[in-house]
Amino acid sequence: MEGMAVREPHRLRRPHSPRRPRPLRRPHRPHRPHRFDVYIAVGGLLGGLLLVAIGLGTRPSDDPITLFDGPWPVLVPLTGMAGCEVLRRAAPRAALLTGTVAITADLVTQGNLSTILMFTDLMYAAVLYGPLTSARRIQWITGLLTVAGALVPFAVWRVPEALLIGVVVGIVAYAPAATGWIVRDHRDAAEAARLRAEQTALLAGIDRAQAVTTERARMARELHDMVANHLSAIAIHSTAALSIDDPDTSRQALSVIRENSVEGLAEMRRLIGILRDGSGDREPAAAPTLDGLEALVEGARANGLDVTLVTEHGGVPAPVELAAYRIVQESLTNALKHARPGRVTVALVRLDGVLDVRVRSPYGRRDGPRAPGSGAGLVGMRERAALLGGTFGAGPEGACWTVRATFPLVEGELV
Repeated sequence: MEGMAVREPHRLRRPHSPRRPRPLRRPHRPHRPHRFDVYIAVGGLLGGLLLVAIGLGTRPSDDPITLFDGPWPVLVPLTGMAGCEVLRRAAPRAALLTGTVAITADLVTQGNLSTILMFTDLMYAAVLYGPLTSARRIQWITGLLTVAGALVPFAVWRVPEALLIGVVVGIVAYAPAATGWIVRDHRDAAEAARLRAEQTALLAGIDRAQAVTTERARMARELHDMVANHLSAIAIHSTAALSIDDPDTSRQALSVIRENSVEGLAEMRRLIGILRDGSGDREPAAAPTLDGLEALVEGARANGLDVTLVTEHGGVPAPVELAAYRIVQESLTNALKHARPGRVTVALVRLDGVLDVRVRSPYGRRDGPRAPGSGAGLVGMRERAALLGGTFGAGPEGACWTVRATFPLVEGELV
């Protein structure tokens, strides 16, 4: 039917979405030494030099494991350990391996407390900043070394004092590794919570944008269906009144125009009242039902259409009632604007759990006044059917233009 072709709707712009959350990943390790790590290295080196200057070591020179006595051999592992501290964050695994060599070298000297403290910090940093697999492996290795350091000497020497070796190993190796693991676990938990919060905010923003888009489309359909019928009748009768120089015809046209303008204004006021209410829990325009089809058909007859109504629908769900009513209303509006003179048939039949809605009007080029069409009505009818899981079709069938919509009436099939 001329003027009723469906035009492609304007493509909506995608709503602005919130920033995507950053994925949870391993903390970035800088390529250059961190300034704080340099401070630790310098402080440890200066502290160790101070202990050497005052002659304070961890073992006397006559200890059996002291192979190199004197203050100078102590400086080699001390300097090496300070260099490892510079890399504690940039290369934690390499720093720990080198530091292990340095602490072993420190065992054959008189020893330095600063060297031992810096090694414990390397162990802590390797677990905190290193890869996850290395952190777990360090936990197991230091735990086994602690147990072995306690049981093996006790089994060999059979003296309770031998257990102190395991205690020292636990304090120097396992305790800082366990502390680093606890801190790392809390840090990862905080990062995961931040990621979840950003994802929740992103999903909430998407839901809000979709809700706004859906509500705008629904209100556009309601506004079109409520007002288009009255405005089309006003346009057609005002054109007839201007084109026909007959007082009786003009008076009749003006009467129809006034009636449709008053009804359209009332519909608009009801819609504005719903929008100002802001509750969003009820349909605009008091949600018309199929019981109002008789009044709708009478209004179409008053506008000049020859309409026959056939209803065998029974009780149907409220959403289906509203959609079916609006489709019949829009079909009658299109018939008023585009159909040739002749009978318009409206039929609503319930069959096998499906409500079938059909509106047939004479098809072909018409003479006389017409109202322009935009195709938005067909788009809105198709959307109404799709929202309820139904089907919609409109097109010529022989000498008639047929609009047909089907709606499932089973509660589980409604979407």
